[in-house]
Amino acid sequence: MKRILTIGLVFAILATSCKKTSNVECSTVTPPDVATAAETAYLQNFLNANSITALGKNGMFYTLTQGTGTSPNDCNSVTIDYIGNLISGTTVGAQFDASQAGSPSSFPLNKLISAWRIILPLVKSGGTVTIFVPPSLAYGSNATGSIPANSYLRFIITLRGV
Repeated sequence: MKRILTIGLVFAILATSCKKTSNVECSTVTPPDVATAAETAYLQNFLNANSITALGKNGMFYTLTQGTGTSPNDCNSVTIDYIGNLISGTTVGAQFDASQAGSPSSFPLNKLISAWRIILPLVKSGGTVTIFVPPSLAYGSNATGSIPANSYLRFIITLRGV
């Protein structure tokens, strides 16, 4: 009887030690994307012309008012309020997208454009970031909705939750 219990215990330990705890695999690696020197220079000129002081990262620029909550990683969904504006072309300042007032949007971070995946992990919940984005870290040479191809963009994002 003791032998049967021992064999049963060993079998139970082996069976549970091989159990996978999650079917979801996620990589938290930040995209290695970096804007070209020409794109970075365009954004720097835009910031200078508009007297905007911003930090740089991967060839884009941002201003940040930090929150006090947690910061997301690529495996998280983010709940945000946001506004997107064009900062190039013939319709500078035109708003092309926004979350609905009073109704934040939620997205898996790893499904968003490179710029958001690079910058949002720097923000803690409750914080607001303004990102000045070159085409290569957004939609590139593809027109998307009302965003023309090769557009430089500005996003104002408030991270509501992770």
